[in-house]
Amino acid sequence: MTDRKTELAGNLANVERRITAACAAAGRERDEVTLIVVTKTYPASDVRILSELGVRHVAENRDQDAAPKAAACADLPLKWHFVGQLQTNKVRSVVGYADFVQSVDRDRLVTALSREAERAGREVGCLIQVALDAGTSGRGDRGGVAPGGIEELAGLVAGAPGLRLDGLMTVAPLTGEYAGREQAAFDRLMDLSTDLRRAHPAATMVSAGMSADLEQAVAAGATHVRVGTAVLGVRPRLG
Repeated sequence: MTDRKTELAGNLANVERRITAACAAAGRERDEVTLIVVTKTYPASDVRILSELGVRHVAENRDQDAAPKAAACADLPLKWHFVGQLQTNKVRSVVGYADFVQSVDRDRLVTALSREAERAGREVGCLIQVALDAGTSGRGDRGGVAPGGIEELAGLVAGAPGLRLDGLMTVAPLTGEYAGREQAAFDRLMDLSTDLRRAHPAATMVSAGMSADLEQAVAAGATHVRVGTAVLGVRPRLG
């Protein structure tokens, strides 16, 4: 086993123990929570090692990095999640490899995703990104739609050809009433998920929690956690 594979195997085992313990503490089964490894800034060789170690879900947030990486790993049994703010001019590329787009937050993006999914003959799973720090603009610092905008956007996704409404995603906010209150933020997301499922029963995915706060997300009821640093190590500085 290479040094890098040994390192990643150890890190994965630690994250697995954390998720298992969090599930036990919350009275949940371990298989209720899916680990998504966020591979941004790391090479395709790491993705390949992760696949060998049993990882099946990976995430990226920049198309210019994700597209070549997904192409280099096209032979692997992976599901690709796009989790970054998505510009409409990148949609055609993203639809080419992403099984899920977790950052759907505006009408124009839904229209573009639907058009390109139909053109490519693909069905793309969509999560509405919820901004719990949304101010008067109705958007958050890191993208997302205010809770009051979920219902309308969900209806658009659900009715759009080539798209599948799968659920909700959030990032614990750095500002506003939920800043520093990750548990409260994730509990709020679960309440919003309950509301969404009344109209869209199949939209059961709840993506929340990262390396530092995955336990709080599992406690709240998240079905997917997005972990990068705890698996891959501290990211190299970009620039």
